[in-house]
Amino acid sequence: MMGQIEKNGSLHGQALPVERVQIGARMEKNLVKVLKALAEYFDISLGDLLEGIVLHAFEQKHPFGEETLKRITQLKEVYGMDYDASASHRFIEQTAAEEPD
Repeated sequence: MMGQIEKNGSLHGQALPVERVQIGARMEKNLVKVLKALAEYFDISLGDLLEGIVLHAFEQKHPFGEETLKRITQLKEVYGMDYDASASHRFIEQTAAEEPD
């Protein structure tokens, strides 16, 4: 995915006008930190990053190349994201009062 982004941030091919909407989505805090940092790395919005990841997933394609995967590994270490995809079905909501020190 990110390999397709040119220096000016546009994707290959003709521009495709879209209507975007706000979504109310909650995600695990450290995952969000990694995603925001990755979006910043590519100088794109978090929404653009998520759109690209989801569109690739819908086509069963890998959204990231080898260099980006290495960057993601670094960002996961920095932000304490010490779990993988298998954890997604085991997440339970924790309130701020329950957070460990």
